[in-house]
Amino acid sequence: MSLKPEISWKDFEKIDIRCGTIISINEFEKARNPSYQLEIDFGDLGIKKSAAQITTLYKKEDLVGKQIVAVVNFPKKQIANFFSECLVLGIYGEDVKDVTILTPSLTTKNGLQVG
Repeated sequence: MSLKPEISWKDFEKIDIRCGTIISINEFEKARNPSYQLEIDFGDLGIKKSAAQITTLYKKEDLVGKQIVAVVNFPKKQIANFFSECLVLGIYGEDVKDVTILTPSLTTKNGLQVG
């Protein structure tokens, strides 16, 4: 895999990455690729929804209460009948369907910024 083009520090500062806790999860049956619909608590930022293609490595019951890291300042994106409001970050495995969610190593307050 090749390295992406270099960005400036100003480019990075535009990305708002926060910690949140998954509070509910549902199967996303209308998605083209197997996905879950997540509701994530970002503290003072409120609750945001996300569609996440993480069904290969994670069962629904293992995700509720899990802290994740997500980009929260993308515009809403419509996927079928669902509006995704943030992007949960993860690491692709050798098979891109095997996504490992990025999580803080210690419990943090929801909504804290990554930097």
